[in-house]
Amino acid sequence: MSDAYRTLESRFRRLYALREALGVLHWDMSTMMPPGGGAARAEQLAALQVVCHGLLTEPVMGDLLDEAEGAAAALDPWQRANLSEMRRQWVHATALEPAFVEALSKACTACEHVWRKARPAGDFAMVLPPLKEVLALVREAAAAKAERLGIRPYEALLDEYEPGGRQADIDRLFAEVAAFLPDLREAALERQLARRSPIRPEGPFPVERQRALGLKLMAAVGFDFDHGRLDVTLHPFCGGVPDDVRIATRYDESDFSSAIMGVLHETGHALYERGLPPDWRLQPVGQARGMSVHESQSLLVEMQVCRSREFTRFFAPLAREAFAGAGPAWEDDNLHRLSTRVRPGTIRVDADEVTYPAHVILRYRLETAMVAGDLAPADLPGAWNDGMKELLGLVPASDREGCLQDIHWYDGAWGYFPTYTMGAVTAAQLFEAARAEMPEIPAAIAKGDFAPLMDWLGRKVHGLGSSLSTPDLVRQATGRPLDAKAFKRHLEARYLS
Repeated sequence: MSDAYRTLESRFRRLYALREALGVLHWDMSTMMPPGGGAARAEQLAALQVVCHGLLTEPVMGDLLDEAEGAAAALDPWQRANLSEMRRQWVHATALEPAFVEALSKACTACEHVWRKARPAGDFAMVLPPLKEVLALVREAAAAKAERLGIRPYEALLDEYEPGGRQADIDRLFAEVAAFLPDLREAALERQLARRSPIRPEGPFPVERQRALGLKLMAAVGFDFDHGRLDVTLHPFCGGVPDDVRIATRYDESDFSSAIMGVLHETGHALYERGLPPDWRLQPVGQARGMSVHESQSLLVEMQVCRSREFTRFFAPLAREAFAGAGPAWEDDNLHRLSTRVRPGTIRVDADEVTYPAHVILRYRLETAMVAGDLAPADLPGAWNDGMKELLGLVPASDREGCLQDIHWYDGAWGYFPTYTMGAVTAAQLFEAARAEMPEIPAAIAKGDFAPLMDWLGRKVHGLGSSLSTPDLVRQATGRPLDAKAFKRHLEARYLS
């Protein structure tokens, strides 16, 4: 191992410790920070972002990378993968000047702060000025990075969330899904109409009981409360750091399922973070591979597992006990039918897995258009409503249920949205492979035993960090490249049989 490589590891260890501090500050801003703290937090986050950027862009870094790559034959596969990720991050960082990084960070924090007021009010005009500023800066960053990386501007943004991801790959996968999904959705809806509608349990469902049930389910799936916690927020998320994972959800006293499934979804993210290789904690290779893999872990838990009949057999008695439920509405079959009911709606995070891809395709179309300069932010509400009507036959009642519902664009996360459906497709392929290798998994889930599945995921996904590219990870875990075949088989088995 060269001295240059050792020096790089030391520098990146310091960089990732600071990034972890950023993660905890972001969690606090979304859950605990009082409204008046926004301006101060913007300064704190921007200062830390500039420090992190400075560590990556010091003049010596390029020389260290060149020297370490010249001696890469002496490194083991994990070290070489680590070095490759170091280079990728260095290229991203050196494409931007420190003053620009500070300006972008402040703009995103300020815009998110305004969004938190605009969303409940359904007031897009309130957040339009800061959104325009964020988009202008994002487009500038995309252009600068695209020139350095030799790819398209949108792909330069995508690369931050899906390393190596390309629009052509997204378009191909989305075309596969779009080829079968509309007919499958209509068939599923017709099948539902031919059956007796499930009965929705009547509330209210007190928040403290929902929280207690969520904590119990998190523990069953494998969440480590010595290294994490559950809180409340406006938009559900998983944040923090691998040794201190923070989950946040929102509650509705008229419907406990939204919070419970949100908690389970975020628990999937948390288990991935906790399962990352501890020996590489503060190195690039020890981080999650990318957001399509990350979303595959949350959707595997929520959609593949926790909406299955096996999970419902385990969950139903716990729900009846938590809410003193009795009668037909609380029977296992009824609860399962509720959890797998296809209901086209306007809210992405509440969407069933059959209609969910349409929500992602809409956002993908809109954000690529905005990054390309083909759609102005002022025209976003109308374009959103038109797209929603085209894809799902629905028009949001207000911008609160439309273009204000997601935090992503307002806090600067452009290029993230396609990873949701990429993750859903990946989840289906991974879960199919896991059951083929370990047929005992479904029966274990019915007993509340998630250990066999989590052991498989630990070996095939979590413990590998970023040592493999996303395509190689999927191919190694499932035996074939990613495609939509397993996703289609899963949807047909659950909704048409």
